[in-house]
Amino acid sequence: MTDFFGVLIPFLLIHIICDFYLQPDSWVEAKKAHTYRSAELYFHSLLHGVGLILPAMVLGIDWRSTFCLVVIVAVTHFVIDLWKVTTPKDDKLAYFVIDQALHVLVLAAIAFHVTDGASIEAVLQHEHFFDGVLVVCAYLLILKPTSIVIGAVLSKYPIVNSADVNEVKTEVGGDIDTDTDTVTQAVTDTQTATNTPIATNSAAPITSVSPVNDESTNVSGLVAGGELIGYLERLLILTFTLVGSYAAVGFVLAAKSIFRFGELNQSANRSMTEYVLIGSLLSVVITTLIGALVSLGLGVKLK
Repeated sequence: MTDFFGVLIPFLLIHIICDFYLQPDSWVEAKKAHTYRSAELYFHSLLHGVGLILPAMVLGIDWRSTFCLVVIVAVTHFVIDLWKVTTPKDDKLAYFVIDQALHVLVLAAIAFHVTDGASIEAVLQHEHFFDGVLVVCAYLLILKPTSIVIGAVLSKYPIVNSADVNEVKTEVGGDIDTDTDTVTQAVTDTQTATNTPIATNSAAPITSVSPVNDESTNVSGLVAGGELIGYLERLLILTFTLVGSYAAVGFVLAAKSIFRFGELNQSANRSMTEYVLIGSLLSVVITTLIGALVSLGLGVKLK
């Protein structure tokens, strides 16, 4: 018998093939329309179970264990998919992630069970266990905690009205590469300082409000797009830092600068431009520092 990952990876390969390549769109629609009465749901679940026979044979798993493996995977896949198609989906991405995580968890549990010598103690005593924990902590730190830190810093630098401009454009989404909660906090501080009734809504783009006549106009951009951009940017920077590819970090910053230059160059409000730059640089600095510290902890040579 091989090790844990030697069992899990072939299982995951079969799962990916069956779930994304051998499942027609018509099956997906039929499952949504007929739920447990859909024959496609049963076929799809059985396909996942039967598909694991091949890696089980290659790995030398005995026929009794293989039969149990097929039954467990088919039944659990049926239950998980039934839950997915019968649950109202306000956030399709979240349900998709949960669905796939449950499938992977089942396969990981089976791989852990059939692997010789696998135990909790063996995992904890693995030479790279704490390295893995350190890397996971780094990725968790650069997401929401970093957003909170950036928001706290930017709250001290509210966007102020320009003497030559009638509107203060406080934008969220694709137009600002900072997190939604960061922008909202700064707008709140601006409202307090200027007594301007600026409307904010975490679920929709914040509109520009004229301090003269209170007439608002919608601001273009994706809802919470800035939050996603910030997350992706920090994920790329941390990944490149951990593998020691600092040239790639420079490429990410250069690409972002090219896309942002036109907008910032045309901005009539200098405070808005400075606000965006502060948020972007804070994001880069914090992520790079975390990546450098983790690299030192992992023994990665800094160039």
